[in-house]
Amino acid sequence: MTNEKRMKQNNPTYCFRLWGTGLLFLFLMPLWAQDPFPSISVPQPSLAFPEENLSEKYPPRIIPVDETILSSFRGTKENQIEDPQFSLFPIFDKLQMRVDPVRIVSIGDSHVRGHVFTYTTRLLLEKDFGNEAVTKDSVSYRTSGLATETGKPGMVFHIFGVNGATAASFNTDEHIREIANLHPDLIILSFGTNEAHGRYHADSHVMQIDQLVTRLRQACPEVAFLLTTPPGAYKGRRRNHYPNPFTANASKTITDYAKQKGLASWDLYNIVGGRQNALFNWNKNNLIRRDGIHYVPEGYQLQGTLLYQALIKAYNRYVESRME
Repeated sequence: MTNEKRMKQNNPTYCFRLWGTGLLFLFLMPLWAQDPFPSISVPQPSLAFPEENLSEKYPPRIIPVDETILSSFRGTKENQIEDPQFSLFPIFDKLQMRVDPVRIVSIGDSHVRGHVFTYTTRLLLEKDFGNEAVTKDSVSYRTSGLATETGKPGMVFHIFGVNGATAASFNTDEHIREIANLHPDLIILSFGTNEAHGRYHADSHVMQIDQLVTRLRQACPEVAFLLTTPPGAYKGRRRNHYPNPFTANASKTITDYAKQKGLASWDLYNIVGGRQNALFNWNKNNLIRRDGIHYVPEGYQLQGTLLYQALIKAYNRYVESRME
């Protein structure tokens, strides 16, 4: 066993065990398979008193954050969220006030549906911002990824993924209504793998993203968005598969759209190596499954930890701005 593997196994932030054998069902499904949306969690009324100033009890603080990108990964970039319009600051304001629950809804494809990626992010955020807002339900592939609310202030992180999903497949009256009923403060959109899997057309992709964002904004006028790029995937048969050349195009479309619309984005694909190195890095470290599309639990845990760290870096920038 290499020293790096020992470090991964001994790193509590990175290697907490989350799932049973139910996770395997995800990787037995074809990429296009759809499954039904889970039952919607009912948001609870706030149990905090408006006059209770919890921000004095929890003053703004810089949260220490360590990089988790493996040293064996080559061609990486700084793990950070691009948010030139500071669109996430209202979310951090609400977190700091500690009066109401702060609700994040992560929607996406099978990478989200597997529950490992975003559940990792959820647990880490709860440690920093409070887990009193939700009950301590265990989450696995067999369970819903939606949190059960208590009404107390803190972090509420809902996971809302569908196998084979694209931005377009979420753009239905039913799905928009179900997402809006969660009363999100922040919606994380994690698509791109399926859009890039067939013939890719950037104009069509932009239109699909814009239609979904527009309808979600109409249903949730005060919501903020964070758009993420896919981690990377192979195409072709297993023995002759090759890196999907369209993933880079889809990632650029997503980040360009976010920049144009003043939305926050997290470019996972290029952070972990981009066109030249992303799949090499995942594959070299045995973090991607044999299907060349999905990832082993450790791979998804790493992705979830990286998303958490990028969010904390953005939060720290917010804290620094308030201290100036």
